[in-house]
Amino acid sequence: MSVSQPHSGRAGRSHSEGVLRVLFGVLLAFVAVALTILATPVPFALVTVLMVAFGAHEWHRMVRSPAQAAAGQQPVLIQTAITTITTACVVAAILFRVLPLAFVFLVIGTIVSFEWARRQGYNPVWHAAGVMYLVLPCMALVCLRVFPLQGALTVLGLFLIVWATDTGALVFGKLIGGAKLAPRLSPGKTWAGTIGGSLCAAFCYMGYVLLIGGTALGSFLFALAFSVVAHGGDLFESFVKRRFGRKDSGSIIPGHGGILDRVDSTFAAAPVLALLVLGLGFNPLMVEHL
Repeated sequence: MSVSQPHSGRAGRSHSEGVLRVLFGVLLAFVAVALTILATPVPFALVTVLMVAFGAHEWHRMVRSPAQAAAGQQPVLIQTAITTITTACVVAAILFRVLPLAFVFLVIGTIVSFEWARRQGYNPVWHAAGVMYLVLPCMALVCLRVFPLQGALTVLGLFLIVWATDTGALVFGKLIGGAKLAPRLSPGKTWAGTIGGSLCAAFCYMGYVLLIGGTALGSFLFALAFSVVAHGGDLFESFVKRRFGRKDSGSIIPGHGGILDRVDSTFAAAPVLALLVLGLGFNPLMVEHL
């Protein structure tokens, strides 16, 4: 989940908007932690699907073609339904621990999205890419919560790295400023904020891992490297928004914008961590007995 550095279009954020940003950020973090630690995988999965449904509406509205925009809301709703149904089927397959079937549903949903948009002349590549962009992270998050022995702690660690990266980037970017990281993609992001965000993630994650009995150096280096993925997710969403002339993906979350503005870093980080943990057997918690 992302707390992005300020974009140029948000430079005029008022004090009240800043307060709302902090309050809703804390509230969303509290809900995420509660669902991860206190709830079983099923409620966690259901809320993840709901989050993807809202994000799907934002994505398909953002990437729609002029012809699709002229046709009104119906094409966006159809594409949103395709992505949401795909997500629900994928998550159901994971909860029943039939992972190959989840990949089958993902491929089918992507093809259906592409083909429907192609027949209508509605930016088929971008709509199909949206299915992959939204469903893969959801799939990764639920897999990380369901399959590892310490799935809740693994997901919580992922959230901590992402939140610390984005918060540190926001703070250091504002305090230090300086050279821009990628002015064509996101004019507000600076090298100082990026480096500060990565260091913040490394120290926070090291403290977290030490609390559960892990090793300091390994966790520090892992979070330092992994925070780059979170930065990349933020930059990718900035690229898509600039490509389609949008400042925010939506306005559903006061002070933050849309769902995608909030979860862009998590959406990039979750599939990478799932590949490391489930595909390569990596232990991000750095605890030998887990």
